[in-house]
Amino acid sequence: MAGKWFETVAVAQRRAQQRLPKSVYGALIAGSEKGLSSKDNLDSFDQLGFAPHIAGLCRDRNLSTTVMGQSVSMPVIISPTGVQAVHPDGEVAVARAAASRGVAMGLSSFASRSIEDVTAVNRQVFFQMYWSGDRDTMIERLRRAETAGAKGIILTLDWTFSNGRDWGSPWIPEKIDLKAVVKLAPEVLARPQWLWSFAKTGHLPDLTTPNMAPIGTKPPTFFGAYYEWMQSTLPSWDDVAWLRAQWPGPFMVKGVSRVDDARRVVDLGASALSVSNHGGNNLDGTPAPIRSLPAIVDAVGDQIEVLLDGGVRRGSDVVKALALGARAVMIGRAYLWGLAANGQAGVENVLDVLRGGIESTMLGLGRANIDELSRDDVIAPADFYRSMGS
Repeated sequence: MAGKWFETVAVAQRRAQQRLPKSVYGALIAGSEKGLSSKDNLDSFDQLGFAPHIAGLCRDRNLSTTVMGQSVSMPVIISPTGVQAVHPDGEVAVARAAASRGVAMGLSSFASRSIEDVTAVNRQVFFQMYWSGDRDTMIERLRRAETAGAKGIILTLDWTFSNGRDWGSPWIPEKIDLKAVVKLAPEVLARPQWLWSFAKTGHLPDLTTPNMAPIGTKPPTFFGAYYEWMQSTLPSWDDVAWLRAQWPGPFMVKGVSRVDDARRVVDLGASALSVSNHGGNNLDGTPAPIRSLPAIVDAVGDQIEVLLDGGVRRGSDVVKALALGARAVMIGRAYLWGLAANGQAGVENVLDVLRGGIESTMLGLGRANIDELSRDDVIAPADFYRSMGS
């Protein structure tokens, strides 16, 4: 089964579950508290339908666009996710896959591979930052990203400290030491293919975050970096405007759900915003981004690039987001399932599945170019949309 092509992201997720140790797979599952937001992220797309045409359809379709100044082959961006220890090559495999399919990649500051490693294989990288550390520390990270060739910055603000999950959280060690090896041995031995993939490299899964430390110094563990973030002063809008002023290029604020917040993001001079609830790992009960998207597009869409991040699993989901006004979507777990299932080839497979789904949906809608998509293409229940802070 390993290495075989899969036809949907759902199949990739099943293969990832079969391949990964239980704790590793559990760490990838979205949701906080009761899981209301993570469930709504997926269910909301199912509530949207299409209004197709049957003749006069277009044989050729153009999916290309630009996001934060970068030309991409389709309106899909790799969303930054932390510590990708689901595969030995981690973020480098994802970066290679993205480059091979002509899409840009967001790299987390909590990534397990350095920005230098990632930009060496993909020239279209946006570096993601949390509000973590003091101002001098954040400027140092910006300068490092600039030197490494990052094309833009993604400031993630849609993450709060979660109060656990009703279905239980996996045990994640601080580092892979003897205690962790003994505790995790039964579930790791039950997944020999995953174990062998790391054994061949001669290295254990790396749970450190090299982008959170100066070059040449020992990187903190994920939980060490997480502790720094938790202890940092919460940013004001003036702080966010200050950080934006420190970066000379494109700048995205990720995590917007409210119209008034979207307007503040425009006022501080950002290039883009992402409508997101952090994959449901934020304040539980926050509506799915696709529900909040139209109100935000109506308010600021002519002043800033609006992206959607959350719940995208199919090419038809991408088209629904574009029809409701998004410039592009960002995907997270979809590509992580592909990475876990089959490394770089698995991520490429996910991107190919999404491209195929976008093209077939556009064919049915009679659209030759993604710019032609409109709300007339989508059918929504009367109570579907949410407008907050307007």
